[in-house]
Amino acid sequence: MACLTGSRARSAPDVGEVINLRRARKARVRADAQEKAAANRITFGRTKAEREAAAADTARQERLLDGAKRED
Repeated sequence: MACLTGSRARSAPDVGEVINLRRARKARVRADAQEKAAANRITFGRTKAEREAAAADTARQERLLDGAKRED
């Protein structure tokens, strides 16, 4: 290991970047909130007309399936 003098004598050469833990924590919380919001948009983000159309389509498919059943 090379002998260092001056102000670099006490600093380690492999020191990572200094981060503010409060900012890192808040950034992580924001990222988690954005992920949750994206999931909620997918789950709850349909209009009433879209929900009713999907329900009608599901009911139609069930009726079609029930009508195609064979009686034993």
